[in-house]
Amino acid sequence: MATGVDIQYFILAVILGTLLAIVYSLRVLILLERRVASMEMNIQKLTSKVLKEEVSIKKAFLRKRR
Repeated sequence: MATGVDIQYFILAVILGTLLAIVYSLRVLILLERRVASMEMNIQKLTSKVLKEEVSIKKAFLRKRR
């Protein structure tokens, strides 16, 4: 038969496990957020390069039409 102390240790272990799971989940979320931010930066760089290329093509096209 379980004593009061055993039940207290069990409840404490459950609470501690839950807190550790929350901390681990937050760590994973932070890592994912950093990865998404890095991907967004790469997309912005690519978009900027494409825009510059489009502008240069447009200028060349307009020069050719004259």
